[in-house]
Amino acid sequence: MFERLSRSVVVPARLVLLMWLVYFFEISWQVDLAFLGIYPRTFPGLLGVFCAPMLHGSFWHLTSNTLPLLFLGTTLYFIYGRFADQVFFYCYFMTGILVWLLARPSFHLGASGLIYGLAFFLIFFGFFRKDFLSLIISIIVLLMYGGLFYGVFSFQIGVSWESHLLGAIVGFILALLYGRKNGKGRKQADYFY
Repeated sequence: MFERLSRSVVVPARLVLLMWLVYFFEISWQVDLAFLGIYPRTFPGLLGVFCAPMLHGSFWHLTSNTLPLLFLGTTLYFIYGRFADQVFFYCYFMTGILVWLLARPSFHLGASGLIYGLAFFLIFFGFFRKDFLSLIISIIVLLMYGGLFYGVFSFQIGVSWESHLLGAIVGFILALLYGRKNGKGRKQADYFY
């Protein structure tokens, strides 16, 4: 179990480490890399689809994304290892592409779109999958991160609610697709490494 847990944390921990390294680079060299964020419907803004989750506007922004990303990412890889890479990839890139296509013209930074995608996937997959373990995971994530539902409709100045909403939509759609695809005739153990 410890070996599986240590494998499960690799992808989210690497991304979190990269987020912190980028932030410390910006602080140390007094460089603002916000121009590498997603700026919707511009060619240079497409680079933000790759870079935005690694960029954060403040220390608080970075720390508020760190623990949820570690917890939700590790949970995804620990429980649903067979398709975790695909879910993580789609939550990362599809959210970014949708933000680029649909969001307000401003720089969008941070990993919150990815976090919303992972959270909504983990919450709704259990309800679509309807096995005991998946439902327990859904309930735990819902209890811990149920406040994310409020963040989808939070229109605070300086907050990319579009990233929240679009990440949530991507996570929900992935839960629906994977829940239906894997819902029949599968054992819980089929989802582990």
